[in-house]
Parts: sequence; structure tokens; C-alpha cells
Amino acid sequence: MSDTYLQLDKLTLAYGDTVAVKDLDLTIKKGELVALLGPSGCGKTTTMRSIAGLLNPSAGRITLDGADITRVSANKRNVGLVFQSYALFPHLTVYENVAFGLRLKGIGGQDLDARVTAGIKSVGLASFASRKPAELSGGQQQRVALARSMVMEPKVLLLDEPLSNLDARLRLEMRAELQRVQKETGVTMIFVTHDQIEALALADRIVVMLNGGIEQIGTPEEIYNQPVSAFVADFVGFENVFALENGKLATSNTLVGLSAPAPQAAKGLAWRPRMVILGSGPFQGTVRGTSFAGNTREYLLDTPLGPIKAEVDAALASHPIGSSLPFDLPLAAAAPLSRYR
Repeated sequence: MSDTYLQLDKLTLAYGDTVAVKDLDLTIKKGELVALLGPSGCGKTTTMRSIAGLLNPSAGRITLDGADITRVSANKRNVGLVFQSYALFPHLTVYENVAFGLRLKGIGGQDLDARVTAGIKSVGLASFASRKPAELSGGQQQRVALARSMVMEPKVLLLDEPLSNLDARLRLEMRAELQRVQKETGVTMIFVTHDQIEALALADRIVVMLNGGIEQIGTPEEIYNQPVSAFVADFVGFENVFALENGKLATSNTLVGLSAPAPQAAKGLAWRPRMVILGSGPFQGTVRGTSFAGNTREYLLDTPLGPIKAEVDAALASHPIGSSLPFDLPLAAAAPLSRYR
């Protein structure tokens, strides 16, 4: 028996004559926490809107828990949506904001009170039930929006850039909160983000999107360590990315040989800055920029290969701008890319 819970089959989405997503296939298991990751305009929010029922597909099908919901109206899908802006009612208390959707469904009395109270408690706001949104921090408002969706007991919960409005400290707190709520309730959760750190920290699986299609699907570890294309590699921090031609690195004006044979099937190679060896190696570069980053020091080198970014332990002696340095791109550390474009 298939464990597929949500399935997008050959989904095509358009705004007028502009196709935003084309022939997209995606399957999600029940209880998964999945991130749709990519830059602005890649189709991730459009995909989420179609799952929510806010955008009708031009072609394809959406199936949820065995039922075809492609043409089912948004209010009958049992899909929750937490907006980037939270969309709380400013004149209502936390309790009334969380109760709002339940009241629309005709739920009242002890059942309403029990569900609202449990929902507020689940996001750690039991003592804030009588406050209004203006009396809450950004992180607390986010929790209210989450509780309001969760009490509706959705089959899928969608979150649009859920942490983008929070400062760095609150982001860390809300990551933990989202993970806790998702694991405790078992709700299938999909969140949209352009922040690779957020996706890596939260998701069970990451769907990297580009130009209305899927570049790569994998666990955070797979996406981080084994990117399949130049785009994914660059997006997750491999800042030194090269195409391969005839087993050599292809630069803007020449081919450069490596110290060992490149993987035969690879179309490109990528190195993170921390993988670059400074101070020894077959290549030569000139320091164009340097910056102190706490435990590390970052360098930008002008080289015959093009710009190279390197990162070393800050305890090592620093190299001033203009100094010439040997360096190496160790093949053993490189991520082989099955696609360069």
C-alpha cells in the first residue's frame, strides 16, 4: 500500500499567459515536514497556493489522503495556511483569534473552549489568552497564527515564509517551536522559504525549486553534502563552482587540469570556501578582500580560475590585501555535480 499522502501530478500553474510552474510531480508522506526552497520567482509560493486551493491548476492533479482535491474549493480542503503576515484580527484577543475559525464551523460551548485552550497551550501561550496582537511580540503573534490553524485539525498545514518577519534570536526559538508542535501533533507540514539555513534546520525533506520546476529533492544532509547541479551547490554554500570539460575545470577563457582524474560522470565540481587549502598547492591567487568572521577568516582571491572564496581558522596568520598565495582545490573534498546547468 502506498504511503503517499499528498501528491502533485504533472501540475501546471499559470498567471494569465505566464506559466509559473510546469509539469511538477511531488509526493509527500503523512507526517512529513517538507520545505519548498528557492529564490524569488521559482514557483514555490505558487505551488503552495495551489495546494491551499487559492490558485486553480491549468493542468495536472492534486490528491490528498486518497481524494482528488484539484477542483475542491479552499474552504472544503481541510488545509491550513499560516500567512507570512500572520493575518491576526487586531481587535480580538488571542483566545478569540484562535477560536475564530472554529466558530465559523459552528463549534461552540465546551468543545470550543477545550480545543482553543489546548491549542493556545500547545504553542506556550496559555497565560496570554486575554491579550490582543498589539500586546504580543512577533514570535508570539506567529504562535497565535500557528495555533489558529492547528485547532482546525488540518490534514496539511502550509506556512508561507514563517520566520521571515522575526529577528535572529526569535527565529531560533520559533524553529524549535515549529518542530516541537509538528512532531507532537504529527501534522503534515509544508513551509515555503528562500532561506537555506531555515530549510536545513527544520525540514525532513527539502524540495529545491528553480524556474517553476524541481532541481533536487532530498534530506537536509543530501542537499547540503550532495548537490546535483551548479544552482543547488551555489544555493547551499558551495561558492566555488566549475563546469568540467574533458576532465578539466572550465574557466571563462581556458581549461585547467586537476591533480587527479575527475569523476567520469561529473559535469561539474564544487568546493565550499572552507574546503580550499591556502598556503600550498598548484594554483596561485592574489588576495582581493578579507574579512574576520569570529572563529574564521574569509578571503576572496583573484586567480586564473576566476574569483575563489576561501575560509580558514582565524587563529592562523592573516594575509593582507594584495599578497600572493598558493592554494589548492583538493579533488577529494569536491562535490561532483551530475548537471552543471
